[in-house]
Amino acid sequence: MEKLKIGYAPTRRFTFSAEDARRYKDLIYKFMQQYDCIEIVDIDDINEEGLLYDSTEMASRVSEKFIANKVDAVFVPHCNFGTEDTVAKVCKAVGKPVLLWGPRDENPLENGFRLRDTQCGLFATGKVLRRFNVPFTYIPNTSVDDPVFIRGFENFLRAANVVKAFNKIRILQIGPRPSGFWSVICNEGELIEKFGIQIYPISVVELQLKTEEIEKSDSAELKEAIAAIEKTVKCRPEDAESVKRVASLKLAMRYYADRELCTAVAIQCWDAMQKSMHIMPCLANALLTDEGLPVSCETDICGAVSEIMAYAATLEQTPPFLADLTVRQTTNDNVELLTHCGNFPPSLVPSGCQTCFNKHFLFDDHCPGTHEGEIRGGELTMVRFDGDHGDYQLFMGKCRGVHGKFSRGTYLYVEVNDWPLWETKLVEGPYIHHCAGVHQNIVPALYEACKYIPGLTPDPVDPTEEEIKAWMRGSIH
Repeated sequence: MEKLKIGYAPTRRFTFSAEDARRYKDLIYKFMQQYDCIEIVDIDDINEEGLLYDSTEMASRVSEKFIANKVDAVFVPHCNFGTEDTVAKVCKAVGKPVLLWGPRDENPLENGFRLRDTQCGLFATGKVLRRFNVPFTYIPNTSVDDPVFIRGFENFLRAANVVKAFNKIRILQIGPRPSGFWSVICNEGELIEKFGIQIYPISVVELQLKTEEIEKSDSAELKEAIAAIEKTVKCRPEDAESVKRVASLKLAMRYYADRELCTAVAIQCWDAMQKSMHIMPCLANALLTDEGLPVSCETDICGAVSEIMAYAATLEQTPPFLADLTVRQTTNDNVELLTHCGNFPPSLVPSGCQTCFNKHFLFDDHCPGTHEGEIRGGELTMVRFDGDHGDYQLFMGKCRGVHGKFSRGTYLYVEVNDWPLWETKLVEGPYIHHCAGVHQNIVPALYEACKYIPGLTPDPVDPTEEEIKAWMRGSIH
């Protein structure tokens, strides 16, 4: 992933120990250095201490540096009481997610003096950030090596990466939605007005022409794409022509996405493509998603947004998959089948296994281009960004993948805490039958990210909102 740039602005106040503040500044910096996914932008060149304290000029210089370096978030650890107005001025000017925390204070010295009063300063800064209308993430006053701080810091990184990804969403829309899919209707104007989400449309014909051009080229890039498919998915000799077409389609989709600087794709996967190109795009969708370019089926724009957010919350370590919520298991009321025609990334298949290249099992023309098989289970999160009537919500819930009865397409059964609750939320909320899944518990990160996305309301089902807050405080594990 592209590294997260963290503006590091440790703060102190003149009435407390400057020496102790510098010591903690260095300890915290050393802690941050262990995270390869971040780039630290410090303020050591602003003053000899590298600390933020009383000065309007200092606030301006720090803000200018962070903005010039395009930081993605600001971390303002209070190394003693801190300077609340200077912190608020910097955070307001930069306009990025803010992490507020300070290392826990020691007992007063034998002579009664206190070196830092960090906790006291955090109360003050929290109030002033509110006055400045600056949203912020707070981790309770704990030591640098406390598990509550460590998991809170890591969760903030994930949330900041979600915000970063969300703020640059540009979706390649290939074709209009299938005529029968009213559920995937979205308001393109509203998405750009409320969230800055851009959509770049092309026709299926444009994609067809590019695919045919690539297929005829017999280029080295095409040969590499074919070899990658044959290595990843079980193919038969008689599949060779279809595999070549799928590889060409994948490269054509990548061409348009790269050309238009898109971060995801939403494709009309049926039925114009089958009539014009005699192919299904399912496997091409899966391969691109595995490469970090999420693709949603049935021109589901909100599904593509869901995939982007889920992927970003894993720090781009685990690819998402877009699934239909289909049937409830007859032997366990809390197990649901997630499936789609063949768009789940091949990397999600259990180690040592492969999916099979196949023709589509449902449509009458049975065009080739899918792959079929069960993906691995374990810890997962299901996510859905959606809205109507101007209100947008983010559904999120943790679950666990379990083995279940064979199903066509790519599939996985998941067990949840209370399926009737999930089902009711999904039916009554602004959601549909599509959800993005990802193999990590990212609910706290997504919940926190919503704080920095105006107009988006978090809608957690498991854990609940109160349970997430308790986890952040360290009250539950």
